[in-house]
Amino acid sequence: MNYNKKSIEDVDVSGKRVLCRCDFNVPTKDGKITSDKRIVAALPTIQYLMNHGAKVILCSHMGKPKGEWKPELSLKVVAQRLSELLGKEVLMAADVVGEDAKAKAASLKDGDVMLLENVRYIKGETKNDPEFSKELASLADLFVNDAFGTAHRAHSSTAGVADYLPAVCGYLVQKEVGIMGKALANPERPFVAILGGAKVSDKLNVINNLLEKVDTLIIGGGMAYTFLAAQGYSTGTSLLDEEKVDYCKEMMAKAEAKGVKLLLPVDTTIAASFPNPIDVETVASDAIPQDQMGLDIGPKTMELYANAVKAAKTVVWNGPMGVFENPILAKGTIAVAQALADSQAVTIVGGGDSAAACEQLGFAGKITHISTGGGASLEFLEGKVLPGIACLQDK
Repeated sequence: MNYNKKSIEDVDVSGKRVLCRCDFNVPTKDGKITSDKRIVAALPTIQYLMNHGAKVILCSHMGKPKGEWKPELSLKVVAQRLSELLGKEVLMAADVVGEDAKAKAASLKDGDVMLLENVRYIKGETKNDPEFSKELASLADLFVNDAFGTAHRAHSSTAGVADYLPAVCGYLVQKEVGIMGKALANPERPFVAILGGAKVSDKLNVINNLLEKVDTLIIGGGMAYTFLAAQGYSTGTSLLDEEKVDYCKEMMAKAEAKGVKLLLPVDTTIAASFPNPIDVETVASDAIPQDQMGLDIGPKTMELYANAVKAAKTVVWNGPMGVFENPILAKGTIAVAQALADSQAVTIVGGGDSAAACEQLGFAGKITHISTGGGASLEFLEGKVLPGIACLQDK
C-alpha cells in the first residue's frame, strides 16, 4: 500500500463543497458528551478548510445503530460542541442524505460548516452500498477522510464515496499514515515492537508481519503464557490458547531463523485468582505453580523490556502487559509506558489500552505518536491494506 497520499494542502478547496469524514464516535452519558477528545482532534482539519473558503460538510458515525434511527445516537450533541469549539454555528442536518441535508448543503457559503446526521442510520453505510455512496458524494465536490479509527472499514462514508469524488486525507490521517507508514516501511533501527493483550489469536498476523521487519519483538500480557507453554513450561491456571501453542513454536523458530530477538517474560506476577484486593507474588516464568495464574510481568522482565527500549531507535507498542485495570497488576504496563516516555526513539503507541495507559500516567506528551484507532492501527501493523487510506489519491 502506498502511504504517500495527497492531503487537504495539495488541492484547492476554495469555494468547493467538501465532504469531510471525521471520527465523532464520542462517549456520551445522559445525552452529554463525557470526552470530546475526538472532536478536538478533528479541529485542525476543519479550521484549515474553513479558513481556505471551503463549504464544509462533516459526517461521522456514532455507536452501532445498525440502520435504525436511534435518537440517543444522534450527532446533535456533537454539532453543539463543535459550534462552541469553532466559535461559529455548525448547522445540524435533520437527516443524512435527505431533503434537509441537501437543502442545507446547497445553502452553505464559503467558510460555513454543517454536520450530517449519523451515517450509520442508513443501512447501506456499513455495506458500502454504491447507491448510498453516490448520494453522499452528490452533496460535495471533494472528499476528505480524517477518520483513521474507521480507515480499516470499507464503508460508504470511509471509502465508497471516493469512487465518485476526488479524495484526499486530513491532518489526522496524514499524521497516522506518515508516522506509522514510515515506521513500517523504513524504520530507524534498532526497531523494537512490544505486543501485549490477552489473546494470541488477536495478534497472530501482527506477530507474523512484524517478524519480517523488527530487530526485537517483545511479548507480554495474557498471550505470553501461550508462548511460555510453547517453550514447555507449565503455566498453571494462566490464560492459555492451547490451539495456538504450535503457532507460537513456529513463530519462535521464525524469529530465530530471521535473527530477530524474541523476548518473553523471565518472571511473572501470580495469584490464585483475582479478587480485589489481591494477594500476589513473583516467580520465575518456568516455576508457575499448578493452582496459580500469571497476571502481569515481573520486575526482572520489566527491566529486560525497558533495556530493549533504551537501545531502540523506533518502538511500536500495542497491548498491556498485565491486567491493567487492577492497580496492583498494572505495574508491568506502567513500566513499559515509562520506558517509552524516557526513550529518545520514535515511539508509537497503538490505540486501546496502551494509549489509555500513557494518557492516564501523563506520558502522552512524551510519546511521538499515539494512534487514534485501535483496530485500524492493528491492521496497519499486520500490513493489511486499509480501504479508507487506499482510496485516497497518491501524491
